[in-house]
Amino acid sequence: MPTPSPKSPPDSPLAGWGLSWGGWLDNRRGEWWLLAQLLLIAAHLLPAWPPPGAWGYAWPLPLAAAGVLLLVLGLVLAALAFGGLGSSLTPLPDPKPGAALVTSGPYRRCRHPLYQAVLLCSLGVTLALGSLLHLALLLALVGVLGGKARREERQLLLCHPDYPAYRAVTPAIVPGLPWLDWR
Repeated sequence: MPTPSPKSPPDSPLAGWGLSWGGWLDNRRGEWWLLAQLLLIAAHLLPAWPPPGAWGYAWPLPLAAAGVLLLVLGLVLAALAFGGLGSSLTPLPDPKPGAALVTSGPYRRCRHPLYQAVLLCSLGVTLALGSLLHLALLLALVGVLGGKARREERQLLLCHPDYPAYRAVTPAIVPGLPWLDWR
């Protein structure tokens, strides 16, 4: 007799997110987008490359300080966006079944403020370290989060009849940047 698969307890924050081993294998709810995002975020823990001072000059302190400020701002924005989603929160691009469409708080000015916060944090790390490696990670995150948001929006269009009106007037991730704002 097969052993039942372990599930999250009903009161767990992970309950209802729809994560499954099958999904990791076949990407049924966009798990591969999440995996790419998590790997790129984790890669930000790598040291700066080239190392600071490798080109014969010190990275300017004002740029490093601005980077730290952007990182902190991104973390605050992420906390606000997490809180604003409430029970609709899921790390996957496919919305939770029956989840409400959130258009208030941080979602009033941007359709994907969590993605915006991740990009802001990545930009902050890049500026703080002056690292070409972290610049490449930022650009990769732009690609992954833009693609993940597009998949998410295809599903939101199916779930919420008022989503097209919201999308028409609210920037996607970063207003005015073609890959990050497709109103």
